[in-house]
Amino acid sequence: YGETTKTDMSAKKGASASVKTNEGHGGTVHTYSEEEQEAFVEWINDQLRGDKDLGKRIPISKEKLFTEVSDGLLINKLINHAVPDTIDERVLNKGPNPNIFKKTENQNVCINSASSIGCNVVNIGAGDLIEGTPHLVLGLIWQIIRIGLLNQVNLVQHPELYRLLEDGEKIEDLMKLPPEQILLRWVNYHLKNAGSNKRIHNFSGDIKDSEAYTILLNQIAPKDKGVNTDALNVKDVNKRAELVLDNADKIGCKKFLKPRDIVKGNPKLNLAFVANLFNSFPALDPVEEKIVIIEETREEKTFRNWMNSLGVNPFVNNLYGDLKDGLVLFELFDKIQPGIVDWKRVTRPPYPKLGGNMKQIENDNYAMELGKQLKFSLVGIQGKDIYDENKTLTLALIWQMMRAYVLGILTKLSGTGEKIQDAEIIKWANDKLSAANKSTHFKSFKDPALHTGIVVCDVVDAIRPGVIDYSILSHGDSQSDHLNNAKYAISSARKIGAVVFALPEDIVEVQQKMMLTVFAALMAADLKK
Repeated sequence: YGETTKTDMSAKKGASASVKTNEGHGGTVHTYSEEEQEAFVEWINDQLRGDKDLGKRIPISKEKLFTEVSDGLLINKLINHAVPDTIDERVLNKGPNPNIFKKTENQNVCINSASSIGCNVVNIGAGDLIEGTPHLVLGLIWQIIRIGLLNQVNLVQHPELYRLLEDGEKIEDLMKLPPEQILLRWVNYHLKNAGSNKRIHNFSGDIKDSEAYTILLNQIAPKDKGVNTDALNVKDVNKRAELVLDNADKIGCKKFLKPRDIVKGNPKLNLAFVANLFNSFPALDPVEEKIVIIEETREEKTFRNWMNSLGVNPFVNNLYGDLKDGLVLFELFDKIQPGIVDWKRVTRPPYPKLGGNMKQIENDNYAMELGKQLKFSLVGIQGKDIYDENKTLTLALIWQMMRAYVLGILTKLSGTGEKIQDAEIIKWANDKLSAANKSTHFKSFKDPALHTGIVVCDVVDAIRPGVIDYSILSHGDSQSDHLNNAKYAISSARKIGAVVFALPEDIVEVQQKMMLTVFAALMAADLKK
């Protein structure tokens, strides 16, 4: 979703009528695609049809999208569809005609939950979504849809992706690939098996002639669906694209694309189309031998989502592989303390074949220098450990970066310039609990009293009285009781503006690091008031 000035726009007269504009602050004109708006609306209608809370609001029309998102319900539902159980929907204000306060609460849940699954929400506020600012709404919706579609494109969900390994590769090499690259391999695997010489390297120019799609659909479709390759006998690319989508419709996969989107090579919509095809019909033979696949841990996923929510580039798909050249680390250091990175010392890709590894290790060594400037504990950690993807040492560095970032926000909000310490956060929370006449308290971020989730709920209610519906909380002693409370606590915290990345299991297990981030986020939300 682009951004230009008014003078730039005057030079674009005659540009495609499918590109719309809306004017922002300071004369900035933001552009967005009508094709993408239409495709996203159709996907939303298809996926959320039958939702009891949205009811007759679905289907929505393309024209009404930017007003339909105003109360926050629609995008919250879309987030839960993309990554189930991200939001405890008991916290949402679902009544008709909500006032601005209730809308803002819903949008807080939306933005902070989107952040927790790895969406970049740096420049999006509740007001932007309430007002339906087109380029921001579509940008957020695309991120949510993309995350939902690509969630399944991995070896944990589909061990049969093992069949995409190329000569000389190990399973670890495949696991490091971004989902987009795996999908390209998947398409080319089926093209090869069909006896075709066609190969694609992107979801734009390489698919415009519809040849790859025609062959792919014929390969993956159940034989009784009547899918054919007739399009290959048609010269007109527009008619070819129509026949492709007719075939996709036969297997229930006519999603995201119109013929023009194939012919124009819209990369977002074609990626979405292929991802949905894969999720519906992977058409890969099951793997007979046992494959050892190491699944991403909760901690790894939390760190990855935190990084992506800050808009790091490249997007982090594999925590260790995507950090090894140091570039993402530099971006994070620059967000922890703006200006700390001397970018002249940073080597960017492409790295030379000869000595490229040394350039990346030099980056990592410089990252260690920056960590020491910030007083990180890095004894025994060297740049080569990051390059070698040493999990334990990389996690030790990342945790200190996340902690510094979270506490840095608190320091700025406090206005004193003094660094906030753990003890101050604990004291703040207990003072809040006492002032609100709550009976709960805790001594540290590993206090067993935290495991029921009720302490977090009490702090949320102390910050904004009445936000917790105590009739919802479970007072039983089972794991499921505590998990239900923890889910409600996290979504309630997000409702009052706390940027929480922790998962309910982190509260129930009293994971010390994540508990620090929860209470720091709550303290930040309180200071923002």
